[in-house]
Amino acid sequence: MPETPTGPFQDVGLAIVAPSGYATDEAAFLHALDKLAELGFRIHNYSDPKDKFQRFGQTDDVRLRQLQEATDNPDVQVVLCVRGGYGISRILPELDFKKMAASGKLFVGHSDFTPIHLGLLGAGATSFAGPFIFPDFTAEPLNAFAMEQFRHCLTSSTHEVAGQMEGNPDVDVSGVLWGGNLAMLTHLVGTPHLPQFEDGILFLEDIAEHPYRVERMLLQLLHAGILGKQKAVLLGDFSAYRLTDYDNGYDFNTMLAYIRERVGIPVIAGLPFGHVLQKATLAVGAQARLQSRNGAWELSMRDYRHL
Repeated sequence: MPETPTGPFQDVGLAIVAPSGYATDEAAFLHALDKLAELGFRIHNYSDPKDKFQRFGQTDDVRLRQLQEATDNPDVQVVLCVRGGYGISRILPELDFKKMAASGKLFVGHSDFTPIHLGLLGAGATSFAGPFIFPDFTAEPLNAFAMEQFRHCLTSSTHEVAGQMEGNPDVDVSGVLWGGNLAMLTHLVGTPHLPQFEDGILFLEDIAEHPYRVERMLLQLLHAGILGKQKAVLLGDFSAYRLTDYDNGYDFNTMLAYIRERVGIPVIAGLPFGHVLQKATLAVGAQARLQSRNGAWELSMRDYRHL
């Protein structure tokens, strides 16, 4: 690792934790730490790729302790996860979100990390839906768009991401930006771990979920009274599913048209976020404005904690 960091995160303490899955390639993991050090981070690694339990980064107690120790470490400013997968649900009741929020740490992740974003937001803190070690910092080469989004969102007081998708409705709304992985968010419905937000901008993504399963989860959010209370829904990447002859023409676009007819709020598609390398970083809990016209859209964020 470089002795004198010169990157954009010079002298920023970075904790590496594995609250969900484990590093599948030790060499790639160590190389990713070198890349992060080149960006200027001072690495505090709480995860040993040799040390795993079943499909998890470690036992529930150890994974919980990693988050607790990273939260308590005064030399850490940013907490980054090894990967997603599954595991947060097992330790969710033991997480002290008030303490995590009060620590001032910037927590970064997506997918299985969604309940932590929502727990922090419920405790009054913003966090960042963004990259993992795997696959974002193990990619060769690093994705330039994702790295610039990560840098800018963590170091600036405002942040933007834009895109275009045919069929998007015209819209101009403002509200708190919140959301994450659709399956994880739906999994929290009816539990004390899903804060109640109204008049927000809800962003969603998922992977390997057939369009009918995406539709079913969106309808559950609608029937639970969540979607109807939002200003708009912003859809990220939904890929890696498999259609069959049985679908008989029912695909993601067909599902999206059906949902748009029923939810009563604008649904914008095309957010570059989710299980893709071309990944935006989003400030969860920021004040946001979503504008869309003729299919082109822009999401601007402000009023969030940053470096």
